[in-house]
Amino acid sequence: MKEEVRKVVYDEELRLEAYHFEGIVQPFPNHFHEYYVIGFVERGQRMLHCRNKEYIIEKDCIVLFNPGDNHACTQSDGKRFDYRGLNIPKEVMLDLAEEVTGKRKLPGFSENVIMDDEAVSYLRPLHEMVMKGMGEFGKEEKLLLLISMLMQQYGQPFERCIPECRQEIEQACDYMKQHFAERIYLDQICRHTGLSKSTLLRAFTKSKGITPYRYLETIRINEAKKLLGQGVAPVDAAIQTGFADQSHFTNYFNSFIGLTPGCYNEIFSPKSRGESREEDGYGSAEGKMCHGG
Repeated sequence: MKEEVRKVVYDEELRLEAYHFEGIVQPFPNHFHEYYVIGFVERGQRMLHCRNKEYIIEKDCIVLFNPGDNHACTQSDGKRFDYRGLNIPKEVMLDLAEEVTGKRKLPGFSENVIMDDEAVSYLRPLHEMVMKGMGEFGKEEKLLLLISMLMQQYGQPFERCIPECRQEIEQACDYMKQHFAERIYLDQICRHTGLSKSTLLRAFTKSKGITPYRYLETIRINEAKKLLGQGVAPVDAAIQTGFADQSHFTNYFNSFIGLTPGCYNEIFSPKSRGESREEDGYGSAEGKMCHGG
């Protein structure tokens, strides 16, 4: 069995995360992020479900996820899967878009999967620079060139990326965002929206691409990610985001993010900033660097 290696770096200068997964076989459930994801496949093949469409992603495919794009992926060929990706917060993307266009508006990507050699020519060296902790302005240049090219070829107003939702569904989303740290029951959401349970489940899943409970768990994971990035200990992040226990939190975080909460938390510690973090395929963390066996 081939070893799984997961590396992650936070770049303080660019204010983004870089991931490098090698030999991954873990499936990722249907979920979404509050940030942009730009990644590319180095090896292997996977089935990607994104915004109610199915794709086969393989070597040299680039994935583009807008904030809120629901997606899931599973192994399709039984072989090792290597992937590099950048996670870009919306605040950072606003700054980049303003640099590129002169207008401070969030961009949207019209395609979720593309094949584009020019984009790869910017993305691959940029990712390597971030992973190696290089400080030259070359990486900022590559990032701006990448975003400029993607916006020119695949850009659209961000509003077009947001599916139209009936008012009751948005009310349900707002309720979960406000009460995510509490124990929420389906009855409460139904009373808040005025919908029956069956109607809520059908309408919500059709509109958002995920069930209400999966939406709630995704909100919790995204909020926990923010807390861990601020240096909050995993056990406290679990409590503050409404998870029943540490084990439940760890399992969900690893299934959504591909890393344990502890490893993600450590990349933001003063001694680890700018350094690559690694985990093995079982999500363990052994000091500064972790390797699979």
